[in-house]
Amino acid sequence: MMDDATHRMVSHKLKSAAEIAALIGRRPRARKVIMCHGTFDVVHPGHVRHLLYAKSKGDILIASLTADAHILKANFRPFVPQELRAFNLAALEAVDYVMIDPKPTPIDNIRLIEPDIFAKGYEYTAAGLHPRTAEEKEAVEAYGGELIFTPGDIVFSSSHIIETAPPSIATEKLLTLLYAEHLDFDSLRGVLDRFHDLRVHVIGDTIVDTYTRCAVIGGGTKTPTMSVRFEEKQDFVGGAGIVAKHLASAGTRVTFSTVLGDDATAEFVKQDLGTTDIDFHAVIDPNRPTTNKDVIVAAGHHLLKVDRVDNRPIPERILRTLIDRIASVPADIVVFTDFRHGIFNRETIPHLVKAIPKTAFRVADSQVASRWGNILEFQGFDLITPNEREARFALGDQDSVVRPLGTELYRQAHCKTLLLKLGPRGLMAFRGEPKGDEDVRSFFAVDSFADNVVDAVGSGDALLAYAAPAMYLTGNAVVAAVLGSLSAAVACEHQGNVPTEPNDILDKIDRLERQAQYR
Repeated sequence: MMDDATHRMVSHKLKSAAEIAALIGRRPRARKVIMCHGTFDVVHPGHVRHLLYAKSKGDILIASLTADAHILKANFRPFVPQELRAFNLAALEAVDYVMIDPKPTPIDNIRLIEPDIFAKGYEYTAAGLHPRTAEEKEAVEAYGGELIFTPGDIVFSSSHIIETAPPSIATEKLLTLLYAEHLDFDSLRGVLDRFHDLRVHVIGDTIVDTYTRCAVIGGGTKTPTMSVRFEEKQDFVGGAGIVAKHLASAGTRVTFSTVLGDDATAEFVKQDLGTTDIDFHAVIDPNRPTTNKDVIVAAGHHLLKVDRVDNRPIPERILRTLIDRIASVPADIVVFTDFRHGIFNRETIPHLVKAIPKTAFRVADSQVASRWGNILEFQGFDLITPNEREARFALGDQDSVVRPLGTELYRQAHCKTLLLKLGPRGLMAFRGEPKGDEDVRSFFAVDSFADNVVDAVGSGDALLAYAAPAMYLTGNAVVAAVLGSLSAAVACEHQGNVPTEPNDILDKIDRLERQAQYR
């Protein structure tokens, strides 16, 4: 567990390059200094062998880590955040000092520290001297140091390990993240207690999600037609409606403004929301149906989805009504949930955004699962929560790995906080540019906490509903990301749109704390 006592066991080894240079002094020295540099994403026997061999050639071993910001060689990397990578190396007896290098290459630190020996792995000689290795060699030899290569008799690959059998270290990564932010599990519990009395205004498209469950009878002999027998049908309020319900379950005071048709599906929505404490206001458009998405399910598989939908822009009179409501409803937080079913489009968004009260905390989510929403149309918001596909759509980028993709989306959106949802891989958060060499936590990852995924559809809505008030109350992206991820995990473990309750999240926090304390 990464608590104060555990951290003290290795903290004396965690230093900056300047601190190490002062501790070891200038050359020539009485004790020989050797330095290794690498990613060390998953410390494996090859790394241990490399470090032990290096230590055998000197008296003081310095392990230098590439900072998270400069690891771009594969997607979703690094797998282990820099603080935990540093902690792992510092726990090794052979290592005397560990530093996180904020620069893309170790050249500056080589010149500052002037190690007597700079050790590289044997793999760096396999195809001749790489240009970067040649640059390191030149920097070392410029002051009289030596570049050596450790034996290659044990060869492992962190990337191969991560891709084939990634270690289950979600709890350890969470502990490291919380410790770095001076947070603990009680901090998370305390924020949930503060959701009460927050005023949240949700504006967006209501969707009714229908699950039509059937049994497979067989297939046609003359045509490729599957035959199923109807068993039951179950309806759930979804879209912006379930966001409002999540927020109400979280304890906030919710106003929900939406557009419905004049039909039986709209009556279901009214009846369902009428059982909650939500202040529900629906503008009726008799010329469009209430959006309904009917999934045909058989033997646990989704066979077909039938949509009853009209995606034409809302008429001017309805737009004016929504603008008036946004401007007049007192709200601490305004949430735009854009599913592109009429309310939000290129023409309406500027008017709707302009109507938000100046003091309100602004949150937006825009879907492109089967539509054409663009999260970049919500400029300058306090919090946005797109998924990876929505980010790639907005930027027209199918090639970049996730971290630079999120960084560019953050830059173009001009938002204060971006939570980039990554499905079963959790999320990556972005919150501003580094302020200096030591401030590199402008982004971080949070793993998924789902134990048994039943239905992942709608988990992003649950994430948004808990991340938004947490971000508003604390201004801390770590708290928002963790509570949002826990809410998403709970939502994944239920079939259909079931509002996440605070007690469900508290149960998750309790289990994580027990795991962290090995209980």
